[in-house]
Amino acid sequence: MQRLYDFLRRHPMWVDGFWALALLGISGVSVSSVNGAPDHHGTLGAALGVSVVLSAVVALRRRMPERMLVLAAVTGAAQLVLDVQTTVADFALLVIVYTVAAIGARWASRFALVGGLSAATLAQMRWPAQHTSALGDVAIAVFQTVPFALAWVLGDSMRTRRAYFAQLEERAARLEKEREAQSKVAVAAERARIARELHDVVAHNVSVMVVQADGAAYVLDTAPDQAKKALETISSTGRQALAEMRRLLGVLRTGEHQEVGEYVPQPDVEQIEDLVQQCRGSGLPVDFRVEGTPRPLPSGVELTAYRIVQEALTNTRKHGGPDAGASVRLVYFDDGLGLLVEDDGKGAPHELYEEGGADGQGHGLIGMRERVGMVGGTLDAGPRPGGGFRISVLLPLKPAH
Repeated sequence: MQRLYDFLRRHPMWVDGFWALALLGISGVSVSSVNGAPDHHGTLGAALGVSVVLSAVVALRRRMPERMLVLAAVTGAAQLVLDVQTTVADFALLVIVYTVAAIGARWASRFALVGGLSAATLAQMRWPAQHTSALGDVAIAVFQTVPFALAWVLGDSMRTRRAYFAQLEERAARLEKEREAQSKVAVAAERARIARELHDVVAHNVSVMVVQADGAAYVLDTAPDQAKKALETISSTGRQALAEMRRLLGVLRTGEHQEVGEYVPQPDVEQIEDLVQQCRGSGLPVDFRVEGTPRPLPSGVELTAYRIVQEALTNTRKHGGPDAGASVRLVYFDDGLGLLVEDDGKGAPHELYEEGGADGQGHGLIGMRERVGMVGGTLDAGPRPGGGFRISVLLPLKPAH
């Protein structure tokens, strides 16, 4: 039965043709049986012609509903003029009213409603019932009008339902496109964030390795123990950099098939002390102090604080000069976290930071400001009086609205 139903849905014209033939056969039998009766109106030929035309209306109602409506209206008018009394074939008028209301043009739907509501009244006026009062004729006309009204209402409700489902499908397709666009934006944003993370990892660790390699080469002959210690620092720093880069690049390789949080490292403020110790081991004196009561912070704030300290100390190592020192202050406020990173070296020109940082690749103060802005914080940076550079950051515990 399901296969038959699917077949009939795929071939609606065959269904209409079958019902048109059935209507024509029943109409032919009906017309032939009543022709010649004393109260019959119209000739047999005219009645059969009307039946054929109305059957064709049923057969072609889906292919050309507006034209079939006009043909049905002309045929009904011809019945009135030629005095061809209503037959079984006039059931096609109900069918075409429903069809036009469901799938036809709006003007055709309105025309079908007006024609359907007036058809029964015109027929009752043309062929009034015998032995019936005027009130009885009105009642009959009203009773015969109801099927036309129901047919139009049913067809119009089907039109509304189809339009509703079409709107739902369009909305679903639009939402799917928007979801895909949002996914692409999210992927692009995540890749940009990974690029920033890669810059911080590479810039810091490679800087440490370069400084340690220069120191090892300098004391290799005079102090082998110091050279060995520098080489060990290079080795551990290189392994740490490779581990972080592997985790970051794992996201780029796996794409959307893995959760980003599974690979991306998320340093926190507790690791700032380890970062300072690493800088001290590479030969950069760093004074580190924590003020206030440490407490858990949002992960975005902790990551931002760590990366800013890492970037600032990396720039100090690169541009502070041989005798430069740095200080890092971490201050816990009631509503935020404060960072103050200063160095007393000769420093790099302020323009260098603004134009792209120490490596000239666009990750200096611009990158810092971007990180701070993402968590709703503020950043103040510039040369210190008497030499050196100063970076002051305030990170709120709650994002700005």
